Amino acid sequence: MQALKADVIALNRDLLVLEEELLFPASTQLAVFVSMDVGRLFELESVQLKIGDEVVASHLYTPLEVQALHRGGMQRLHLGNLKSGEHELVAVFTGRGPAHGDDRRDYKRGTTLTFEKGTGAKAIELRITDAQAKLQPEFEVKVWP
Repeated sequence: MQALKADVIALNRDLLVLEEELLFPASTQLAVFVSMDVGRLFELESVQLKIGDEVVASHLYTPLEVQALHRGGMQRLHLGNLKSGEHELVAVFTGRGPAHGDDRRDYKRGTTLTFEKGTGAKAIELRITDAQAKLQPEFEVKVWP
């Protein structure tokens, strides 16, 4: 019975990988990830992602998800198909910003990237970091080759 259960789990994993390869072929695939580095100056609540004029993803974060990002986790925010050519990505982060006195104020900040999508898969990382010198969060975009 255990061997049958292990075979079913392995088959399910293989089917999910095959489904992803069929739905999102490497020639048109775009993956966008969210990560945090420290994150003491910003309490993440949500992210909205637009490519061109279309909202392709939005996510409201639970405290457990934010803790996972603080521990070095990375969340796949979007996986989709995108034709070759130049595209504009806009990410809007909302949350609670740096403390002023005893109060943390609402914080909404966007970042924009114009990138070229070639024939291969493309991965983009949206990274939230603390800028200690400025005492405010920074939002970086990194394009993986």
